[in-house]
Amino acid sequence: MRRTPLFERHVAGGAKLVEFAGWEMPVEYAGVRQEHMAVREACGIFDVSHMGQIETSGPQALELLQRLLSNDVSAILWGEASSSAGAGSRRSTRCCG
Repeated sequence: MRRTPLFERHVAGGAKLVEFAGWEMPVEYAGVRQEHMAVREACGIFDVSHMGQIETSGPQALELLQRLLSNDVSAILWGEASSSAGAGSRRSTRCCG
């Protein structure tokens, strides 16, 4: 099974992990009711790093991504990721720097 970059944080946070489309993903931490209230009263996050990815290579890869995505891809460092809108839909991108 694949794991997202946040996998260790999910484990450290006590997440109950399940298989989801080939990924080991958190499904629950403290319980649905408690998590619902935490999001309503404070904040919640959702790990989207298992969703769509774009991989490019070659001398014009950066130029292509700059045209396709709304973020400044040149600001993303090697190994970092960025969520961006592209072609009318949301996409998660990992840039080659």
